[in-house]
Amino acid sequence: MSWESTATYYREINELVRLRHGGLVSADILMHSVNFDEIVTMQKAGRWDLAEERLAEVGRGLAGAGAGCLLICTNTMHLVADHVARNTGVPLIHIVDVVGRDLVAAGMKKPLLLATRYTMEQSFYRDRLRERFGLDAMVPEAQDRTVVHDIIFDELCCGIVKETSRKSYIDIIEYAKTQGADCVILGCTEIGLLIEEKDSVLPVFDSTKLHARAAVDFFDGCLEIDAVAA
Repeated sequence: MSWESTATYYREINELVRLRHGGLVSADILMHSVNFDEIVTMQKAGRWDLAEERLAEVGRGLAGAGAGCLLICTNTMHLVADHVARNTGVPLIHIVDVVGRDLVAAGMKKPLLLATRYTMEQSFYRDRLRERFGLDAMVPEAQDRTVVHDIIFDELCCGIVKETSRKSYIDIIEYAKTQGADCVILGCTEIGLLIEEKDSVLPVFDSTKLHARAAVDFFDGCLEIDAVAA
C-alpha cells in the first residue's frame, strides 16, 4: 500500500527475473499504486467494507488490462483478499499462503508475527496459518504491538529508518524467543526496510520477498506455457 514497499516489490521481482533469465529479461508488470492515505483512513475508521470495494475495483481494472494474476502488496489488506479474488476473475497469490508454505518447508512451528496492529490483533492471518498449515503464530504483548505498529506507520511508510527502532524490534524478537517462538514473520511489507536476517536471533521470513518470489514463479510458469504453445 505504501510506495516504500511497492518499490521493494518492483525491485525484488525484476531482480529475480533477471537472475533467473539473464540478459534484458524483465517482468511484465501492471501496477496500480493507490493513494495510501485513503486506505489508512478506511482502516482507522474500521470501514473494511469500503476498503474491500476499493481494492476489488482496482483488481477488476488490472484484470481488464490483461493481468494474469493479482498480488495485493500488503499483508494487512489480505483481510479483504477473498472478496477481491471473487470479484476479479483472475488468480490471486495470497501472501499468507506463500509465507505458510515456506514456514512448513523450513520445519517451523511457532512463528512470531510482526505486523500492523490490524494484522496482529485481528485473527484472519493467524487463523489462516493455523487452519491451512498447522502453524501456531504468536504476537507481541500489547505494549510491544503498539511499538511495532507505530514504527510502521510513523516511520517506515514515510521512508524513515531509525537505529533505535531497529533495536526495539530486535528486543521484541529476543523476548519472543524466550517465550517459545522459533522464527519471525515480517508480516508487514515495510518491515524488511528495517530488519534483516542478520539482525535477528530467530530465522526471518520476509513476507515481501517471499511474495515477490511467488510472483516470479507464476511468471516463469506463464513463460513455460507460452513455450509449449509455440
